[in-house]
Amino acid sequence: MSREEQEKRFDQNHSEEIDVEVLEAVDYIYQGRETEIEIIFPEFTSVCPWTGLPDFGTLSISYIPAQKCVEFKSLKFYLHSYRNVGILQEHAVNRVLDDLTKLLNPISMIVTGEFNPRGGMKTVIKASYPQNSE
Repeated sequence: MSREEQEKRFDQNHSEEIDVEVLEAVDYIYQGRETEIEIIFPEFTSVCPWTGLPDFGTLSISYIPAQKCVEFKSLKFYLHSYRNVGILQEHAVNRVLDDLTKLLNPISMIVTGEFNPRGGMKTVIKASYPQNSE
């Protein structure tokens, strides 16, 4: 990275500052019933780890609960904790998947990040659990 590029960087947080501790789960009382829950968060923001410039997008979380569901307010706080974190879009989508599957142990989950165009390219990233589920 050139000196000019380094000088143009914006401050950013590290991935350790993603607030996983805020996530809460609630009991799913309809265990055994296959219910798909889809959560759409159209205000997802993180920043490019190289420039600190913002990445805006819509994050969609679709899952079938086993015994637990994510509590929505805690999920909002968790997702907002990405706001100033320097993280690649691909890593952000996979990190959300990892954190939520660890919390919930769902039957299945797909996290999709649909990021606004940057440099003329729109990015859509999907990660699933268990692997290869669709």
